[in-house]
Amino acid sequence: MRRRDFITLVGGTAAAWPLTARAQQSGEMRRVGLLMGYSEGDPEGQANLAAFRQGLQKLGWIEGRNIRIDTRWGGADPDKARIFAKELVGMKPDVIVPNTNLMTAILQPETHTIPIVFVFVGDPVGSGYVASLARPGGNITGFSALDPAIGGKWLELLKEIAPRVNRAAYLFNPATTPYRDIYVNPLKVAAASLGLEAIAAPVLDGSELESVVAAQANEPNSSLIVMPDGFMNVHRAEIIALSARYRLPTVCAWHFFAELGCLLSYGSEQRDHFQLAATYVDRILKGEKPADLPVQAPTKFELVINLKTAKALGLDVSRQLQQIADEVIE
Repeated sequence: MRRRDFITLVGGTAAAWPLTARAQQSGEMRRVGLLMGYSEGDPEGQANLAAFRQGLQKLGWIEGRNIRIDTRWGGADPDKARIFAKELVGMKPDVIVPNTNLMTAILQPETHTIPIVFVFVGDPVGSGYVASLARPGGNITGFSALDPAIGGKWLELLKEIAPRVNRAAYLFNPATTPYRDIYVNPLKVAAASLGLEAIAAPVLDGSELESVVAAQANEPNSSLIVMPDGFMNVHRAEIIALSARYRLPTVCAWHFFAELGCLLSYGSEQRDHFQLAATYVDRILKGEKPADLPVQAPTKFELVINLKTAKALGLDVSRQLQQIADEVIE
């Protein structure tokens, strides 16, 4: 397990360019749109927006001076997102930045000319956003969410903390995770090797969450794997509360789930991706084409263990695992 390696830009050295060479001198006002897969009041969404703004500022783009950022909050509501996508395209910005597959899929058919830089998308090739990772080929490029093989690591960590677990139900919304097989297939292979049964637990909307989670708790030695998905992000507080109520060891991708009470999280840091998205926006504003900017994958991952949750579930976390964790919540 790697501890917080650095994300590398495979296709360029933009992060190393001197800041002075990036300062914008013309005074021309450029425009960037963001279509966020969070509700406006979500602190994680606001933190990611702040990281994006900070990334642009480091590159010489100052709001109100040479750039304007228009943000729309789609959450996990496709109808609202479609309205916002049309609205953003109608503003004729220089670049649009969607995050999550849902936001990207809704935005894609609205424009084939405005550059799009997606953030945290699963399977961008299989989803039809780009022709290939190395050569996107159209008006879209960006940053993918996770290495598909990470599902195996989730199960390894789960089994180490909760060795009696023999069922892993993966929670997902079919409508917002058309890419799920890239994570599910490796997860099933890992489950077989670890003596676990991988169970599909689809949820169509928030009203179904409790019945789905309760059904898993009816089976002995069960656990939950929360799939990386904008829908799950929006409903994370309810999911974690239900996993605690039904005493299900739960594994998540993002640290903000662990902070709410998920047993453990293992994945990349979303704010890093938003800062990196700023580097692509900068390059596009300076004349580069999305077709020539390769899709980037994360290489920095963090493990967060919620020791308080482990104790509530009667689970012991080894000293060794605590030592290699990036954060232990007590």
